[in-house]
Amino acid sequence: MNVALPNPVFRFATVQGQNIHWFLRRNCSVTPSQLGWLYASLCVLSLGIGTFFWLQGVVLILPFAWLELAAVGLAFLAYARHATDGETISLRGRQLVVELENAGHLERAEFDREQVRVEPSVVDRSLIQLSGQGRQVNVGRYLRPELRPALAQEIRRALREGAGQPGTV
Repeated sequence: MNVALPNPVFRFATVQGQNIHWFLRRNCSVTPSQLGWLYASLCVLSLGIGTFFWLQGVVLILPFAWLELAAVGLAFLAYARHATDGETISLRGRQLVVELENAGHLERAEFDREQVRVEPSVVDRSLIQLSGQGRQVNVGRYLRPELRPALAQEIRRALREGAGQPGTV
């Protein structure tokens, strides 16, 4: 059984055996399923009130209620599409694997551990660029800018040292 424990050497990573994983996710306070239940209850409430007033003779209330629910539904849909966006960086043996998920689209890049370059420098607060073998991927968009240099240093150290064990490459 592999149990992922936080490693005191790494601030952002999880170590599982000889593998190191960084999970960088969007900070969302509501899951898509919770949002669906919220929207369903909003529909029931709004259409219930609209129907009550429509029965009282206010005929334009239901078209406006439907219009409002459609607009809110589109906004919730846009939110839900990006709620699970994230970046996963995994160091597995001699491979650095980067997976970027954006609105359900998964982009994957693999790098040889000895040939990957990690940028920016320690003082730069831009996205972290992983490059090698003719490919490049930007990571760190779900991390505060002031923490990106620390993540870049951590990835560099892991690539240099091995899976959390100094001297193992």
